[in-house]
Amino acid sequence: MDKIDIKLIELLQENARYSLKQLAQKVFLSSPAVSSRIEKLENEGIITGYQAEIDPIKLGYHVMAFINLDISPQQKETFYPFIESCPNVIECSCVTGSHSMLIKVAFTGTQELDLFIGKLQKFGPTLTQIVFSTPVKNRGLKPYKSISDK
Repeated sequence: MDKIDIKLIELLQENARYSLKQLAQKVFLSSPAVSSRIEKLENEGIITGYQAEIDPIKLGYHVMAFINLDISPQQKETFYPFIESCPNVIECSCVTGSHSMLIKVAFTGTQELDLFIGKLQKFGPTLTQIVFSTPVKNRGLKPYKSISDK
């Protein structure tokens, strides 16, 4: 991965709807060359998909929360299919610390959140944090550069 690939990744995270022509102008290459580089990044699994950013409040989801869940390793086999089937789950990560799962969710209200937490507690104890605001939204990742690359 060279500097042009890194710039393409940054640009696509900034706006995945840039046209090939716009990207080509920004990295000083032809559109076919940019297309080839993007295809290579996709084939290598560096670019794994493209998503629209959605305002949850405008869709009626007024409650965002992070739920910590402590489950035993034996429960993962039944927990993973359950959590994947829950449409209000935005993200679920297996983490270190006092709880084993960190789940990001969006609901229309606290009653709906409460019902969901009740379902989660069948797997183990929970700790819930409701989001008041998000001063730093998902801003993508800059490709890692080791000290030797600088």
